[in-house]
Amino acid sequence: MDEVIEKLKIAFGTSFAFYMKAHNFHWNVEGPNFYQFHEFFGDIYEEVQSSLDSTAEQIRTLDAYTPGSLNRLQELSAISGEDRVELSPLTMVQILLADNETARTAFLSAFAAAEKQNLQGLMDHLAARIDAHNKHRWMLNSHLKKVG
Repeated sequence: MDEVIEKLKIAFGTSFAFYMKAHNFHWNVEGPNFYQFHEFFGDIYEEVQSSLDSTAEQIRTLDAYTPGSLNRLQELSAISGEDRVELSPLTMVQILLADNETARTAFLSAFAAAEKQNLQGLMDHLAARIDAHNKHRWMLNSHLKKVG
């Protein structure tokens, strides 16, 4: 069970970092298509933010404590911080695409650990998070596609 808890905490910390980065980009995006990117990044951070509580509760159902300090979340995250804010919107998209894959991989790893323990409810939650990150991947990739 320790492996499941550790991998779930890593997924939680990674998800929190992804949420923060998307929120940062939402606040700081600039350029001719400001409004579209502002809304797009807002949709991403709001979706991820809405999932954090249920992931934290999944940790608690395993009789473990949810990490709650920024230092601990940063230690657990597989995503590095992003202090640069003067980036083009497409650079922000590229960064989020890479970080989305990191978050997706963290949830896949937690799913594999939960599957070994046959934790069906947790697997359902993790599958939903994987699906959400698959959708983010599609949308982020679509912004980078060259048309014509």
